[in-house]
Amino acid sequence: MFIGAHLSSSKGYTAMLETAQSIGANTFQFFTRNPRGGAAKPLDGEDIACFLSRAKEESFGKILAHAPYTLNLCSAKPEVREFAANTFKDDLIRLEQTPDQLYNFHPGSHVGQGVEVGIELISNALNEVMFDGMTTTVLLETMAGKGSEVGATFEELRAIIDRTEMNDKIGVCLDTCHVSDGGYDITNHLDDVLEEFDRVVGIERLKALHINDSKNPVGAHKDRHEKIGEGFLGVKTFENIVNHPQLAELPMFLETPNELDGYAREIALIKSLRR
Repeated sequence: MFIGAHLSSSKGYTAMLETAQSIGANTFQFFTRNPRGGAAKPLDGEDIACFLSRAKEESFGKILAHAPYTLNLCSAKPEVREFAANTFKDDLIRLEQTPDQLYNFHPGSHVGQGVEVGIELISNALNEVMFDGMTTTVLLETMAGKGSEVGATFEELRAIIDRTEMNDKIGVCLDTCHVSDGGYDITNHLDDVLEEFDRVVGIERLKALHINDSKNPVGAHKDRHEKIGEGFLGVKTFENIVNHPQLAELPMFLETPNELDGYAREIALIKSLRR
């Protein structure tokens, strides 16, 4: 079982590995740069070499790099799309220093242009930034359907994938809060939701999970994360998820409103649910 939390990347990869281990985790998620945008810190070759060596020796799981929230590949403003594409491409190049990992991003908001336009702009941008030989798998995150978000339905994710040329390097990260807020009832009908995902997207595309409870009921389209067991999803939902044969071996990442001690308690809870 690979489970981790979202950690600060300010001290480098090896420090994140050690922090993860200190809270009982064997993987982690991190922002590639300030989540509100800006330049990325220079990479430390010695730190990366140490991390890669230890990760291999200690059977550490795949890690998940998260794009900044400010990236909007389908903005109505060309300059915003250009910034997003440049940042995305830079991240993908940098991530080749830690090969064969995962890169997650929010597909974007079409801001009034319509879903079809949004899908076309996102896929066009992916065709621009992805490159031959890259080892990173790019993950579309399932969204809650707030405002003009693209990616709240499995059909929208599939449309992006179909229009992306290098779609062998495209997967999906299923966020439990988002997918519930988006209208998929994973509490009462988890099998049905996964069957629909498989039919529309393909279960082989599912590469990671964001494990978050929700402050709102199914279909609310709000996107407000809650601690495990303290929201509308409840502990039983996560027990079903961590024991589901199609989900149990995927890397799982907490994004709940917690500090490190809270993450440690939640990781212990999630592990205890495994049968």
